[in-house]
Amino acid sequence: MMSSYRMRVKAFEDTLSQNLIDIKTLRKLCFNEISFFQQAAEYPCKAVVTSGGRKRLHRRVTHSTLSSANVQRRGLGVTKVSLFFLKRRLCPEISFFQQAAEYPCKAVVTSGGRKRLHRRVTHSTLSSANVQRRGLGVTKIALVVRKAAEDYAPLEEGREAHWEVVERLLFLYAKMNPGQGYVQGMNEIIGPIYYTFATDPVLENREHAEADCFFVFTNLMGEIRDFFIKSLDETESGINRLMSKLNQTMKQKDLEVWEKLYAIELHPQYYSFRWLTLLLSQEFPLPDVLRIWDSLFADELRFSFLNHICCAMILLVREDILAGDFPSIVKLLQHYPSSVDIPTVISKAVELAGRDVHGSLLHR
Repeated sequence: MMSSYRMRVKAFEDTLSQNLIDIKTLRKLCFNEISFFQQAAEYPCKAVVTSGGRKRLHRRVTHSTLSSANVQRRGLGVTKVSLFFLKRRLCPEISFFQQAAEYPCKAVVTSGGRKRLHRRVTHSTLSSANVQRRGLGVTKIALVVRKAAEDYAPLEEGREAHWEVVERLLFLYAKMNPGQGYVQGMNEIIGPIYYTFATDPVLENREHAEADCFFVFTNLMGEIRDFFIKSLDETESGINRLMSKLNQTMKQKDLEVWEKLYAIELHPQYYSFRWLTLLLSQEFPLPDVLRIWDSLFADELRFSFLNHICCAMILLVREDILAGDFPSIVKLLQHYPSSVDIPTVISKAVELAGRDVHGSLLHR
């Protein structure tokens, strides 16, 4: 096992050491069970996006945007750029985003608070009333005020937590894309990207995690932005069209399972909306998400392959589906069982897509 692992690492390093990188070879290596994302798989991103010019551009954008932006805080004491992903299993160590960033943005953390989002916002809380009734009349109304968790309090001057960096990245993206803005769920997409760059085994690369993450996230959103725009839901690139394709694939690959889901009126919207929109980032622990993304991003027909990954997930629990009822099946698919390992899911998806182990089509 270790010998095979070292061979894969060496093949990866040899490919990236060339002056001219063979993108086809790189894609095959990423697709074919490169599950050591944190040791190697971030390098394709760096080979493309890391440059002094882009880092300088990111610093200028950060400085100009935060110097002039007007931010309002609403709801639960959390900015419209929501960071609720911090409480999910996205991060293998839940405390990571609460920890201090090794390389904080000096222009922000030494600004005396002028450029820090949490000091320049209007705080508010969400109030709700608990009503107790006795007989025919209202006897008590108890006001409940919900606040953001203290664990995510900003750090002192000169330091910032990882969640503050991610908040700033999402804020900058929203400001630079006013026609789209920020949509809940983008936090789930940016989380794995930032974590990968911020925990790079090559320590000197961590200094540029924020800029690298911003450009990778922006490029990725350029491909999946239509998933987050409601007015495009019914278009060819919209999320409803993607769910319809998954439904059609299910019907073609396993008619019995499709008929069971159809009979109980369990439509793809009940479970696959989150799968497809967030690229499965909420369904598995972070290492498994990165393994899926290796294959997904290495595949030229990536969203066609995402369709087959989702179909494979369903077929791998087909016996539970055929034996279950509506509530049990919804629970199964919305909380996918951890007993199904990711290599099995990928292998099944490859089979369904008619690919070889390198992601190439078997029949052209």
